[in-house]
Amino acid sequence: MGRKLDPTKKEKRGPGRKARKQKGAETELARFLPAVSDENSKRLSSRARKRAAKRRLGSAEAPKTNKSPEAKPLPGKLPKGAVQTAGKKGPQSLFNAAQGKKRPAPSSDEEEEEEDSEEDDVVNHGDLWGSEDDADMVDDYGADSNSEDEEEGEELLPIERAAQKQKVREAAAGVQWSEEETEDEEEVTPESGPSKEEEADGGLQINVDEEPFVLPPAGEMEQDAQAPDLQRVHKRIQDIVGILRDFGAQREEGRSRSEYLNRLKRDLATYYSYGDFLLGKLMDLFPLSELVEFLEANEVPRPITLRTNTLKTRRRDLAQALINRGVNLDPLGKWSKTGLVVYDSSVPIGATPEYLAGHYMLQGASSMLPVMALAPQEHERILDMCCAPGGKTSYMAQLMKNTGVILANDANAERLKSVVGNLHRLGVTNTVISHYDGRQFPKVVGGFDRVLLDAPCSGTGVISKDPAVKTNKDEKDILRCAHLQKELLLSAIDSVNATSKTGGYLVYCTCSIMVEENEWVVEYALKKRNVRLVPTGLDFGQEGFTRFRERRFHPSLRNARRFYPHTHNMDGFFIAKFKKFSNSIPQSQTDSVLLCRSGWTAVVQSQLIATSTFQVQVILVPQTPK
Repeated sequence: MGRKLDPTKKEKRGPGRKARKQKGAETELARFLPAVSDENSKRLSSRARKRAAKRRLGSAEAPKTNKSPEAKPLPGKLPKGAVQTAGKKGPQSLFNAAQGKKRPAPSSDEEEEEEDSEEDDVVNHGDLWGSEDDADMVDDYGADSNSEDEEEGEELLPIERAAQKQKVREAAAGVQWSEEETEDEEEVTPESGPSKEEEADGGLQINVDEEPFVLPPAGEMEQDAQAPDLQRVHKRIQDIVGILRDFGAQREEGRSRSEYLNRLKRDLATYYSYGDFLLGKLMDLFPLSELVEFLEANEVPRPITLRTNTLKTRRRDLAQALINRGVNLDPLGKWSKTGLVVYDSSVPIGATPEYLAGHYMLQGASSMLPVMALAPQEHERILDMCCAPGGKTSYMAQLMKNTGVILANDANAERLKSVVGNLHRLGVTNTVISHYDGRQFPKVVGGFDRVLLDAPCSGTGVISKDPAVKTNKDEKDILRCAHLQKELLLSAIDSVNATSKTGGYLVYCTCSIMVEENEWVVEYALKKRNVRLVPTGLDFGQEGFTRFRERRFHPSLRNARRFYPHTHNMDGFFIAKFKKFSNSIPQSQTDSVLLCRSGWTAVVQSQLIATSTFQVQVILVPQTPK
């Protein structure tokens, strides 16, 4: 590009204004720069030019009354900068008949002309041909758009000029109509009031705010059950929860609390897809406001967390290596020295070279807590009764620095394959793997310093991982799990050596939040074995229940810890830590004396032998004569 300075060659006109401007610099300067004598006229303001144009219009109207009002040619030549007015043919009249010279063409800046015309309220739009800004709109070489339009007008054919006139008239008419509509809208005063639509919207909004919630009739409930509107259901849930918070003041007359609770239960089951049994248990467990938070938290997956394997690396080095691979992570929290939380990753977090080399283990945050509560020491004998898939076992091995012995047991042989693979990958060398039923374990081997029991459970704390738990659990499943947990817990307690110099501890944990699988089981163990609850050593988490509905539990259950998804952003978990103070098994004996017809006295002795096995012995004693 660049400007060509040869004034003899005439540039071929391009399609746009920019191309038309690029002519010879000397020609442009000589042709378009204003003369020195025109400086005074150029200094006139826009209003001054309009007033001059009005005066000339008034003087021109007297001798031309016999002509049509549409055509108003102006006699004489106006000084440069004065405002010209044009009628029907004014804007297209490019030459003055009297002088034979060009007149300035209409400016392209229509917006500023419209503003000036609104201030004067006299001169119509499209009638002003010049403005203050038009005189200043020149390029670097003094060429303005008006002069270019004049040259272009010289080359137009008659039909093209007629079409241009029509366009100008239509544009002027459109501007006038748009301004009239704008003025009509502005003339609406506050006294006229808002429109009907605004009144309707305002009245509707007022009704929504003021109208109290009313339970829908039975017919509407059945219709909602067939084709539920989730937005309406969610709004109704919020309304009912708000009413139940202040039931005395906001309840509907003639409605009981049970009716609102039943409606809320059905809506929650519909909105979150829960079964009636599990939802009823959760409503007994949580307050209503906390219940909704718990259900919402179960709809969101928990953050991906990993545990650094300190047998092979340090957390700082591992974090730097993963960051270099495009992983966005942070330390898990102040309570963990090895955990990392992963926000997002550009590589598969379970297939990095660091993972394959055993530098870390993918493990949930709640699964680290039982090992921290157990606090295994070096050179101890540890039993992990339900070890699969090996996350807690490997964590204990790294805390023990591969010293001592860990016996990793699991009743499922298929799950032991993952345990073997993880222990080999992580470099664990102090672990022995066994395949036994945990209930028979005291007969196999005992005398452990510490025991970890992650008992099988209903999984109500990990609904975000397994949404099927919402509907496939019932009362029998909970009781079946609770019975198995009681048997495993007594076997685990019997496997602990109470005389251990460094240990004698047992940690019982489940990934369930049901009271039947947690506090009831712990209460049962406290009655059947010589153990007591001790603090877990975890500085966060909610205390265990000492009373639940009609049940009353041992006060030491305050030492147990509960973790919830909506409060701690980790899977639901329960952790209790026992200290065994005696290896003897307390025996509860009850003697019943019965009188027999033959004069003998039958003494019935019942003794608790194992978990649920009783031995009954009947001794016949001769009756002493009176």
